[in-house]
Amino acid sequence: MTTGASGDRPAILARRARVLAPTYRLFYEEPLELVRAEGVWMYDAAGRRYLDAYNNVPVVGHCHPTVVEAIARQARTLNTHTRYLAELPLKLGEELLATMPPELGNIVYTCTGSEANDLAVRVSKAVTGGTGFIVTDFSYHGVTDVLSGMSPEDGGPLGPGVYAVPSPAAAGGPQAFGEHVAACLERMRAEGVSVAALLVDTIFSSDGVYADPKGFLAEAVRHVQSAGGLFIADEVQPGFGRLGETMWGFQRHGVVPDLATMGKPMGNGHPVAAVVARPDIFARFARRRHYFNTFGGNSVSCAAALAVLEVIREGRLLENVRRTGEHLARGLRALAQRTAAIAAVRGAGLFLGVELRANPMSGLNGAAEAKRVVNGMCRRGVLIGSTGRNADVLKIRAPLVLETAHADLLLEALEQTLNDRT
Repeated sequence: MTTGASGDRPAILARRARVLAPTYRLFYEEPLELVRAEGVWMYDAAGRRYLDAYNNVPVVGHCHPTVVEAIARQARTLNTHTRYLAELPLKLGEELLATMPPELGNIVYTCTGSEANDLAVRVSKAVTGGTGFIVTDFSYHGVTDVLSGMSPEDGGPLGPGVYAVPSPAAAGGPQAFGEHVAACLERMRAEGVSVAALLVDTIFSSDGVYADPKGFLAEAVRHVQSAGGLFIADEVQPGFGRLGETMWGFQRHGVVPDLATMGKPMGNGHPVAAVVARPDIFARFARRRHYFNTFGGNSVSCAAALAVLEVIREGRLLENVRRTGEHLARGLRALAQRTAAIAAVRGAGLFLGVELRANPMSGLNGAAEAKRVVNGMCRRGVLIGSTGRNADVLKIRAPLVLETAHADLLLEALEQTLNDRT
């Protein structure tokens, strides 16, 4: 069989089109063939390096030696599941729960954030007896059939019993979010639907990145819990310290979720995820249902996740996120004063959204301008993405090890790209 050598982009694209289903998509107009990575850098087949300010999976940096060694060491020793007595799932659970409010006292392991959210949905239904769920109107929560019906960003119809409320971008802004949830609960009652849960990504990343004002989520949570529903905090993207001031996004709002889910960054690229909850919730679920995931909580995955927590703790990475995030946000706001193309800078820590408007330099606005900027940044060696209902928000979601010097490279590339005429 003839295959394209590394660096032979046309041959690789042809093989990809032949082998992979058309459901797959590539980043960037000029697709990258990345062959290795380290820290905040990724390298293509020609040896050119790219600053990774978008990929939230390697939360402590690509190929972190502590994580890599933990995976290899455990893989050489034992890899089994949670139906045997084992130390690692217990140690990981204790360390994760220690970063959370004391009310959250139990953990269940899965392999992906989608599995975690799917389980949280199942638990909510079983515990409350309700069938109704509230999500934001451009949210994304996972790839299962149930979650695709709770992920309006996918473009498909909402699932049975799923109601979408306006995101914090809607009229009234974030302060009105609680009112939108209260109105949705009234509609559900009028239609005879009992609420099971409110499910939100606590940085509202797909909706366009909304972190402020602190506490704006609390009113919505109170409304749902008063109506007998639960609050599921989707921490797959904002969790593990990416917001800087707190380990988890819900902590920014001063609320305690009934369930919290986590995924992608938990193993720094190794597939491991989890659901944490109040013990009484899991106890009520377990009276009638059981859940076992063969690979969830396996020895190697737990070793990877423990290493991630060690690196975050020993490297004092939340402090780095605060310092670098503040530096980057200041630079972005200063850039907004110099260019008409930036309408707003939002977010916290190293999870930032830069909303664009019409750019007189390019003559483009909205999604077209964001697409131009994302691809222009890539050509300059900096990787970011875009998000939001109108795809007009630049999405910066850097590893926790990003330093101020890296942030300066990003700012320089962004200013140059915004000032391009093509």
